[in-house]
Amino acid sequence: MAAISLSSTVLPFPKLNLSAHKAHPFGSSNPSKLTLSISTVAPRVLHSKATDSFTSIIAELEKERAQNQNERKTDSNSTTHENERRLSDTWRELHGQDDWVGLLDPMDSLLRSELIRYGEMAQACYDAFDFDPFSKYCGSCRFTRRDFFESLGIAHHGYHVSRYIYATSNINLPNFFKKSRWPKVWSKNANWIGYVAVSDDETTARLGRRDISIAWRGTVTRLEWIVDLMDFLKPVSSNRIPCPDPTVKVESGFLDLYTDKDEACRFCQYSAREQILTEMKRLVEKYSDEELSITITGHSLGSALAILSAYDITETGLNVTSDGRGVPVSVLSFAGPRVGNVRFKERLESLGIKVLRVVNVHDVVPKSPGLFFNEHVAPMVMKLAEGLPWSYTHVGVQLELDHKKSPFLKPANDPVGAHNLEAHLHLLDGYHGKGHRFVLASGRDPALVNKACDFLKDHYLVPPYWRQDENKGMVRSKDGRWIQPERPKLDDDHHPEDIHHHLKQLGLASDH
Repeated sequence: MAAISLSSTVLPFPKLNLSAHKAHPFGSSNPSKLTLSISTVAPRVLHSKATDSFTSIIAELEKERAQNQNERKTDSNSTTHENERRLSDTWRELHGQDDWVGLLDPMDSLLRSELIRYGEMAQACYDAFDFDPFSKYCGSCRFTRRDFFESLGIAHHGYHVSRYIYATSNINLPNFFKKSRWPKVWSKNANWIGYVAVSDDETTARLGRRDISIAWRGTVTRLEWIVDLMDFLKPVSSNRIPCPDPTVKVESGFLDLYTDKDEACRFCQYSAREQILTEMKRLVEKYSDEELSITITGHSLGSALAILSAYDITETGLNVTSDGRGVPVSVLSFAGPRVGNVRFKERLESLGIKVLRVVNVHDVVPKSPGLFFNEHVAPMVMKLAEGLPWSYTHVGVQLELDHKKSPFLKPANDPVGAHNLEAHLHLLDGYHGKGHRFVLASGRDPALVNKACDFLKDHYLVPPYWRQDENKGMVRSKDGRWIQPERPKLDDDHHPEDIHHHLKQLGLASDH
């Protein structure tokens, strides 16, 4: 086993305290105190020759502490200053009011915590999704709306799910949709693809507004869905989104996923678009006398859906309250592809939508589609190519991360690891700005990176793909047989009774 070089693994160790003990290979989760355990140094001790090597470890840590003393004082002063700021006072700035100018380099600590929080809400779409083809519930959410956040261990975020979102699997994205191998299943043609959540009263007071959040599911490990994309642009208005400019175009696969439906299926008899618009209308009306925000998040393909739904909500005017107040709409996305052409970008910006895209520079997904004609091409060339069906451009502001800066991650260009959402959240936790050292700010456990990939360095002894249900979800019945347990009926989690009423008011009910 290779020795761990603690000098290259930059951890926030202000002072040495050998008396404290915490059996965790990543050290302290508290940047203000060092916790050093035998398990922390065991890999290195295996290659030592007794006390002299252990003494050298202590000397190395002391040297690291001395070298970073001034840096820590600066970080401490900055942290104290940031703690004095409150989300309730700065939320508009953190959600893009000024396009995040001055907040990304150096990295604003409140913005970092907000990005991680919404990233965890996007990650919840993966953690709650049933990927198992041997389950008759494959393609569904494993939890009811009422138990969603608590079941995933993130109830502390202070949101409740108001609605689940479903899409029809009868479109050309086979690597996105999952289907059970069993004949008796919860649905033959639907997949759960996200949810709408609303901040509770306590969180609303802390945030300074009632936050309506939409989280979209994307892809976890397989990247073949990029090939599934038809990779040509078509007008947004061709799928009944009320855009006044026919030259505003988006990728056809994203648009179909967002707008298609299967009227024979009770879960996707309404399109994802219709589900989102009616829920936004209901919630904005319900909380019309409060300060509101609409924050949309997603990873990978979910990032594209986040941008498209933000555009649709604003273009349709659902972010305007009955008394004429505009509700800010922001997208905080991760590892997302390009969505539309230059005209789409211009139209989205003119509507006041704010988009912050978090990407890993080694990830291939944000580089597609539009490999040849994109925002990096000379403006004159793009002007000539803007009418082509494969001329794309990114929208919003980009925050670039680099997994090779993290001492925890394998430096190799692993396409699955580079695209992984938990890896992005880990990189956010250690990012302080361009040229700054990688130092974990919140102590978020790096072991989470390996939940669904193999990206942590081997000497941290965290097994790859470790997240799974106990006994793969099988339980023992009273008669001693191992069976798949029944889940609560999904009836409560499909379309609400008033959806047709809201569709009529939106002028979208003609097909029902």
